[in-house]
Amino acid sequence: MIRLTFLSMLIFAAVSAHEAMAAVPVKPTADSELPPAIQGNAGPLLGSEVAYYGANSATVGYLAVPDSPGPHGAIILIHEWNGLVDRVKETADALAAEGYVALAADLYSGRIGSNRDENMALVRETLADPDEIISNLEAAVSFLEARSDTSGKVGTVGWCYGGGVALSFALGSDTHDATAIFYGRLLNDPEQMQHIHHEIYGTFAANDQGIPVADVNAFVAALRGAGIGNDVHIYDDVQHGFWLHVDRDPETNTAAALDAWQRLKAYFQRTLGD
Repeated sequence: MIRLTFLSMLIFAAVSAHEAMAAVPVKPTADSELPPAIQGNAGPLLGSEVAYYGANSATVGYLAVPDSPGPHGAIILIHEWNGLVDRVKETADALAAEGYVALAADLYSGRIGSNRDENMALVRETLADPDEIISNLEAAVSFLEARSDTSGKVGTVGWCYGGGVALSFALGSDTHDATAIFYGRLLNDPEQMQHIHHEIYGTFAANDQGIPVADVNAFVAALRGAGIGNDVHIYDDVQHGFWLHVDRDPETNTAAALDAWQRLKAYFQRTLGD
């Protein structure tokens, strides 16, 4: 009994120390300000690697925690087609600076693609096993809900591959409270949309070659047909990837990215706030 009690104390101490490490100063952006992360000028990473998915030891996420006591809403970031790279981790830090516990999930078992062929191979491999994706993200939800500094409300945000995965997670799981999609794969079936139980956020680009404007409009019509609240916007002039990579064309991307960021902040406040 003494050994068990001592072991429990060690586990509690380890969890408490883990929750206290790598805090990000809470400093929300002003109305006219974009987070440096998506402009390509973020500072050093302030979070830490975490093993949140016990079913796959190769899965290594990235956790960014606000330095205020909370409780905080929590957000799962779902990476693009190349994997959990620094740009996504920097964005997790940016969301922590807004006051959210942010976990950047790893759907590629620690792997990162370095070119189009490698990226597509990882996309095809993981999308071929949607149940594994759902299990991974449900583990992320459980990991966040178990923390003492979270409120129990969890949302997702994903880009491109990650945007489509975020939508699939909303359709395949009822364990979370918000879904934000940036130029991800879409559906247009109102019957399938009935499985979604929360408002959907969406940001898309008029010049996206892979997701035509007509597909976005059909998606919105399906959401409305299913009675799902939504804040979906198509931005003129910009291309696929404009938000997470404003620095690719700052003159064109900045205004649209700022509007999308303010909408995103308001959406997470509605769905994950007090």
